Amino acid sequence: MRPGGHETSTARSPRAPRRDARAVAVEALVRVEEGAYANLVLPALLDRSDLSGQDRRFVTELVYGTTRMQRACDWLVDRFLMRAPDASTRAVLRLGAYQLQFLQTPAHAAVSATVSCAPGRTRGLVNAVLRRVASAGPPDWPSDAVRLSYPDWIVDRLVADIGGPAAMAALIQMNEPAEVTRREDGYTQDQASQWVAAALGAGPGDRIADLCAAPGGKATALAAAGAGLVVGLDIRPARARLVASNAAGLGLSVAAVVGDGAAPPLRPGAFDRVLVDAPCSGLGVLRRRPDARWRVTARDVEELASLQRRLLAAAVELLRPGGVLAYSVCTLTAAETVDVDGWLATEHPSMVAIAPPSAPWTAVGRGARLLPQAAGTDGMFVLLARRVSVDSPA
Repeated sequence: MRPGGHETSTARSPRAPRRDARAVAVEALVRVEEGAYANLVLPALLDRSDLSGQDRRFVTELVYGTTRMQRACDWLVDRFLMRAPDASTRAVLRLGAYQLQFLQTPAHAAVSATVSCAPGRTRGLVNAVLRRVASAGPPDWPSDAVRLSYPDWIVDRLVADIGGPAAMAALIQMNEPAEVTRREDGYTQDQASQWVAAALGAGPGDRIADLCAAPGGKATALAAAGAGLVVGLDIRPARARLVASNAAGLGLSVAAVVGDGAAPPLRPGAFDRVLVDAPCSGLGVLRRRPDARWRVTARDVEELASLQRRLLAAAVELLRPGGVLAYSVCTLTAAETVDVDGWLATEHPSMVAIAPPSAPWTAVGRGARLLPQAAGTDGMFVLLARRVSVDSPA
């Protein structure tokens, strides 16, 4: 789970009549509750609206913020509900609670404007509940997980894996909106991802394989560093095309290949450097994906760790002796970071760790972890290792 480029279209969607910003936000929230991804549904709704730039930014803040803080918002309103409301009413209540508690919008403005977005049959209920939320005083949160609006398992997992103070600081930081960072060539990419690409140390003439390349951020960074060949692999054809498109847009050469990174259609021992920026639970980038915290499960972590090990096993075979491997994930769980590192050390003793990045990274296992609060970036883990020989048969 990683930030990066996106496909664009020159086709213009038909414009709908001008709508109130909060009404657009409510529609987006309902769609997200039904399973849509916020980062996909919101741009489409905004494109069909006739909102000003200021209103579009307001809608984005409302949708991303309300989605991110929905557990806290539900607790704020559920104290004053007798029964569960329908999806549309629930979205309006969350929206109102978010404005009151987290945007500190004056009650007279937040309540009246939000009530107007509610279904006619429940406007009286919404009005009464939001007014009670506004007058209830500072909340006495039942737990940190509710206060910070995360599932219990995420809070418990991070506290266990990286320690209470670090976990709390990370969770707080990931409730802040992500800043937009751009490389010198204009490509939008978080600073942490830029540091991972740089850590691989691509040089002139290097043959590099990026086994999980889409959308192409790290592959294009490696190509820009002067590598002789960069192969960007993705299992989905549309994603591989996205890698090629993003590279072409930057005037860079990346050979986009459709293939499974765990069984790559590439020649063994042919690469100087291999990057495995693996699919992961994304628990280091929750500021960037507001709905991800409600989608990922504890079971996903274990399944992804299994996939990460398979990808690394394939990566080892692609390296020539002396070649360098970089393994990175945008998560903080032990299962996907130090435990994967431990597996690699045991199963592939030919891979000898080399020095990871220094501050603001912190050494952990044989690699390094970057906490979101350390430099205001995404949370990441990176492991660098050199293949010194060929593994002996088991």
